[in-house]
Amino acid sequence: MVQAWYMDDSTEDQRKPHHLQPEQPVSLEQLKAVGVHSFSLDADRYESDPELAKIRQENNYTWMDIITIHKDTLPNYEEKLKIFYEEHLHLDDEIRYILEGSGYFDVRDKEDRWIRIFMQKGDMITLPAGIYHRFTLDENNYVKAMRLFVGDPVWTPYNRPADNFEAREKYVQFLTQTV
Repeated sequence: MVQAWYMDDSTEDQRKPHHLQPEQPVSLEQLKAVGVHSFSLDADRYESDPELAKIRQENNYTWMDIITIHKDTLPNYEEKLKIFYEEHLHLDDEIRYILEGSGYFDVRDKEDRWIRIFMQKGDMITLPAGIYHRFTLDENNYVKAMRLFVGDPVWTPYNRPADNFEAREKYVQFLTQTV
């Protein structure tokens, strides 16, 4: 099950947990309030998992691939990590399922504070289109993840500020409607 907390504003290594002191955990309900949904699945059975198949069918996730982020497997590894950690949004939902390893997704709450979401094997999250976010590995420096899409994949990140996109406007409207 994903774990989440409010981050400190330290500029120390991005791969560290960055807990506030005292720690301020974020519940799954708080994540849902910003549009982030999570699932706990059996990553050892991802190829034949009926729960994953059900999620894919219900949400029309018709396309998927698997990416391994490690210095020995990802071309331009250091450059890619910098790109992933730039605060950005997408015009489509971002769906990630951790098959091995671990890492962090950071998202903004309604007050623009960073929430760090720790994901490890078996965790799946959906980030809504228009949410500002970023990704980094943790100190283990390895993750193997399934990426899912509705239709053909679109990889384009729009770095902040990107408030003029319809997806961002709809997301901001969603935030104003949640309590």
